[in-house]
Amino acid sequence: MSIFFIFVTAIFLTVYMLSKNKYNDIIDELDKKEYPLKSLMPMGLYIMKAVGYKYNTKYDQYIKQKLINLHTTRNDNYYLKLFWVNKVTYLMVVLLIIGLFGAGIKEVSREFIFFAIILIFAVFYGMDKDLDKKIEDKNRLIRLDFPSFMNEISLLINAGMTLPKAWEKIVKDNRDNNRPLYKELEYTYFEIKSGKAQQKAYEDFAKRCRTPEITKFISIVLQNLKRGNAQLSMLLRVLGAECWEIRKNTAKKLGEEASSKLLMPMMLMFIGILLIMMLPAVLQLQNI
Repeated sequence: MSIFFIFVTAIFLTVYMLSKNKYNDIIDELDKKEYPLKSLMPMGLYIMKAVGYKYNTKYDQYIKQKLINLHTTRNDNYYLKLFWVNKVTYLMVVLLIIGLFGAGIKEVSREFIFFAIILIFAVFYGMDKDLDKKIEDKNRLIRLDFPSFMNEISLLINAGMTLPKAWEKIVKDNRDNNRPLYKELEYTYFEIKSGKAQQKAYEDFAKRCRTPEITKFISIVLQNLKRGNAQLSMLLRVLGAECWEIRKNTAKKLGEEASSKLLMPMMLMFIGILLIMMLPAVLQLQNI
């Protein structure tokens, strides 16, 4: 098994040296919080380029759709490449860890092979699940902020503004807001300003957000664009009221989740206090 460790370590160091100080234009822009192994990611880039991966499988298309949903920008090929590079980098580190653990083992057992397979599988499956969690978190933030947006746009339209002008004002007033909803609103606004048809821009906005409230809102907006709807302001107020009810339920659900997460720490604290209270009595019994 030590031979395997030497082999893996040799490959790891070779790839590291070959990729060192390369791809700085790509790596330097990445967020360390989102990519914890940022400093090792040139290895992943080097390997993906060396094997000539085309990023055109059915799995790639599946992941690409998720990345479109997660990131405001439409540069999905860039994020797909980063997704794979990050996976390969983690895989290299995991193989090194497996080799390190197995270095002192003279004979490879079934348990160790099973452990290695599970660890490798966990990297691939875990990163897919992490992507799903990021999308879920983004959609949750959008749903929490959407009622406030509905109130604003309803008031502005009721005051006599057209929908595009109301949208523009909200975007400009929240230019420094980094919450997902306002980033999506800003991106849609710039798409329309650059010449994209309003209908298409609004449809893409709904696809990226993928929440029932926004889908309903966009259907009302599209109906207004096609037919002209004098009741737009009233419909938006009704939808806004529904959204506030949904937000209340979401906030309640988040509170319940937070309470359930606190249950385990509270139980551990209770056990600790119980042990502290019982220890003097146990010690006294031992001295009798």
